[in-house]
Amino acid sequence: MTLPDLPFVVIRHGETNANREGWIAGRIEAQLTQAGQRAAHSLSDREWPEEIVLFVSPQQRAQLTAQLAFPQRPLITLDGLRERDWGVFEGRPLAEAPPREATPDKGEPWADMIARVAAAITQAQAEAAGALPVLVAHSGVIRAARHLTCGSAHGPTPANTTPYLFTPLTGDWRETELTTQDAIFQTQTCKVGG
Repeated sequence: MTLPDLPFVVIRHGETNANREGWIAGRIEAQLTQAGQRAAHSLSDREWPEEIVLFVSPQQRAQLTAQLAFPQRPLITLDGLRERDWGVFEGRPLAEAPPREATPDKGEPWADMIARVAAAITQAQAEAAGALPVLVAHSGVIRAARHLTCGSAHGPTPANTTPYLFTPLTGDWRETELTTQDAIFQTQTCKVGG
């Protein structure tokens, strides 16, 4: 699967009770903590470099993050941006999670998640019509985007409320973590499928 050669941003929702307490909340409607709400609201002060169109997971934690971060902008909900269904592992400690590429009992296969996230990103890129698509979603969606652009879903866990810019280059993609209002830090550049 390949994505159109168009940039996009993915932001993981604010910290939830599941994040804070270390348990798996794929489809569980985990709640934003007060710290998660404050961090999401702080994104509302960010200056974006160009016109953006917002797309958001249907799950409550992503919806609330988007509302706090972009209070004056319309949101487009895309079902394909929801978090992975971890089946019988939902609600269990993170340490019990199976390998990412394994299919959890009664859960969503990794290949199926990659396919639906690819379709959602492609849809967002098309609907943005030249503006920058900004997707408010989940850690698993960022890992799927990494898989689609760089070939690997492994590496550091995406930080809550941190925008990750994916930019196509000639035969490569660059993932850039936008960590502050004024500073941009390149985190990796990799060959497509590499």
